[in-house]
Amino acid sequence: MKVIILCGGYGTRINDVSGDNPKPMIPIGPYPIIWHIMKYYSGYGHNDFVLCLGYKKQVIKDFFLNYEAYTKDFTIDLGQPEAIKIHTDHDESEWKVTLADTGLNSMTGARVAKIKKYVGDKDFMLTYGDGVGDIDIDKLLAFHQSHGKTLTVTGVRPPGRFGELIEKDGRVTEFNEKPQATGGRISGGYFVANIRLFDYLNDDEGLVFEQEPMRKLVTDGELMVYEHDTFWQPMDTSRDYRLLNELYDKGKAPWVKW
Repeated sequence: MKVIILCGGYGTRINDVSGDNPKPMIPIGPYPIIWHIMKYYSGYGHNDFVLCLGYKKQVIKDFFLNYEAYTKDFTIDLGQPEAIKIHTDHDESEWKVTLADTGLNSMTGARVAKIKKYVGDKDFMLTYGDGVGDIDIDKLLAFHQSHGKTLTVTGVRPPGRFGELIEKDGRVTEFNEKPQATGGRISGGYFVANIRLFDYLNDDEGLVFEQEPMRKLVTDGELMVYEHDTFWQPMDTSRDYRLLNELYDKGKAPWVKW
């Protein structure tokens, strides 16, 4: 199944970390967060990606255009630069990546509308290029296929910012350092969509996917939620960046299944 990833935003809340990189190219360990998201989907057998590009699109294009050189050992004869000998392999050889320019100032709904020609006529997955989680993609897809509605959104618990005390009669019985919150759910991305979703979209660059299209889906009874209670974390701030890299560096990243 095709996986559509929104990669075009400015990421102004994290520009103290991003520097010259667009948000999806901010690294977790040696690879950008977009790579981690794609690697996670790939672990469930989904290797056909469409990236909706916008801000600093050339950085993302350069990464994938030169992926072999970035990830493998090679020898190049400087007198014959076209004669490159690759020495090593990588695990992403089955990936197919379409890089689509969806406009510098387009909002999320317009970006999705503009890549319709790359989707085909089957269900597809859709997510944001700045959030990771340990969502069971197989169960998510099974849930979507069971109800037959237009769109499934993964409903997550927002990440907790503080330690959580669980007590009984004044005695602490459990302490969780920065757990997932136990309150209401928010959209965590990781959508699954029927091709009918495009009936709710247009390429007006001001169209925000999370506003009018989703409200109309709710009114029509076409939006379902897949409940996910364990790890989910966006990279919105420098604090998030440090948290995700700390988890990765310590070998405790819940999304790393490879």
